[in-house]
Amino acid sequence: MRSSFGTTAHGTDGPDSRIPVAVHASDPISREGALGQLRQHPEIELRDETESGPAVVALVINETLDEATLARLRRLVRGEGARAVLVVSALRETELLDVIECGVGAIVWRQEATAHRLVQAVLAASRGDGDLPADLLGRLISQVGSLHRTTTGHPGAPSSGLAPREVDVLRLVAEGLDTGEIASKLSYSERTVKNVMHGLTTRLQLRNRAHAVAHALREGYI
Repeated sequence: MRSSFGTTAHGTDGPDSRIPVAVHASDPISREGALGQLRQHPEIELRDETESGPAVVALVINETLDEATLARLRRLVRGEGARAVLVVSALRETELLDVIECGVGAIVWRQEATAHRLVQAVLAASRGDGDLPADLLGRLISQVGSLHRTTTGHPGAPSSGLAPREVDVLRLVAEGLDTGEIASKLSYSERTVKNVMHGLTTRLQLRNRAHAVAHALREGYI
């Protein structure tokens, strides 16, 4: 199972809509395996791992999240502006928030990394949506909620200033609803939902929907 923070993946319309993807792997077998899976999909344009930037989705593969992998993610996302998908076998509780706050919105368990699943995550990352395994979303909510309780000694107004409708949208995002479902639930248009998310992520300098959910949890809004 997985939970997507955003719109459902759609097909592409032609070569101009192909998504550039650079594969970064800790070993050549994993790299070649991922390249072989992604080559089957015409919506993906494979790039050399030296290429990066806002238009490129970096697919980062490792067995565990070691310091080198986390440093690479920070460089790719924060330093070079790339979107990132992390493929990993396991994440410890202490690592989960590091990954989300680094700007990684899509995570895939290695044991679930089929070609179809990888493409779904790449599409979500390219749109700036989040795509987390369902069990990981629950752990994120627990982790951030625990951090908030231990760092907030008394009740009070959160400091980040989210508007009521931003909170309403984020609550539904945290439940895994996509843009259309959120619009239906709140009687908004899909454009309104997208504008709400764009406005709050831009204003608060949040990197994607998963980061926005983590921020709202940490501030005690949801």
